[in-house]
Amino acid sequence: MNKIGIIGAGAWGTALATAACRAGREVTIWARETEAVSAINETHENTTFLPGIALDPAISATSDLAHAANADALVLVTPAQYLRATAEALKSHLRPGLPLIVCAKGVEIETGALMNEIVETVLPGHPLAVLSGPTFAAEVARELPTAITLACENIEAGKLLVTALSTPRFRIYRSEDVIGAEVGGAVKNVLAIACGIVEGRGYGDNARAAIITRGLAEMARLSTAKGGRPETLMGLSGIGDLTLTCNAMQSRNYSLGVALGGGRALDEILGERQSVAEGVDTAVAITDLAGQLNIDMPICHGVDSIVNHGGEIDATVNALLARPVGTDSPLDKQS
Repeated sequence: MNKIGIIGAGAWGTALATAACRAGREVTIWARETEAVSAINETHENTTFLPGIALDPAISATSDLAHAANADALVLVTPAQYLRATAEALKSHLRPGLPLIVCAKGVEIETGALMNEIVETVLPGHPLAVLSGPTFAAEVARELPTAITLACENIEAGKLLVTALSTPRFRIYRSEDVIGAEVGGAVKNVLAIACGIVEGRGYGDNARAAIITRGLAEMARLSTAKGGRPETLMGLSGIGDLTLTCNAMQSRNYSLGVALGGGRALDEILGERQSVAEGVDTAVAITDLAGQLNIDMPICHGVDSIVNHGGEIDATVNALLARPVGTDSPLDKQS
């Protein structure tokens, strides 16, 4: 586990490269953008996606997928809706049994597949892990204390990956519940948009706390329906990631929601950004998936209505408040 390939040179991919380098690994980042490759190699800074943070000169970048894939483990950090295409492009470059770590958070719109399901379909036969938890890329890159979950059903592979990537300030906790970690990472982005809307609209802190708590119930329903363990969502990849993302302007999804709540148009907000707010696409995919699984996810459905179908914010919130009141249990069928 000496050579680590990072597929994707966005802010999170770059931050993970810094963490792996500090753990003593040889790190290569693959980037589609030639300007990012040049900047990382020549100025030791990802000026496009993580500006202002110096990178260790030992970190190299390449636009050659085969070169990056020549590693002991591969970290997949592309946006969720592009993961399948990236996995297809990697097919011919992977040696048998190469461990893969999925870091994309979302649900595929066209198929309703979780990220691990995409990789298992396109790249079968590889030990698969999911890395997820409460992390802002800039803080990881600056070596601020961080804790995160690595979920892997293959216990031995999971232990090797945790040992290879952990440092005192990047603490990785191991889990075997890949589904729970996946669902937590995907749904929290949608709930963060909801919490941002609450903030931008001035609905108050009580409303945000309600969104987080009842949103956690929606998260638990989806995880259970997909075969995950409810207790996983009480950890870093569930409530940990949820509370971070729903309370800070560093969050792309929360800040997008704040802007929406303040009356700005979605296209205008997205046009100003280099980075992807995964919750916009994930809201569509999760709403469709919840319908297929016959589970109730009204907050996620409301976010989808607002961001993707022109739903009016106050009317959507009023409709949520008018729903029948159930019991306070995360696994109730309705909330």
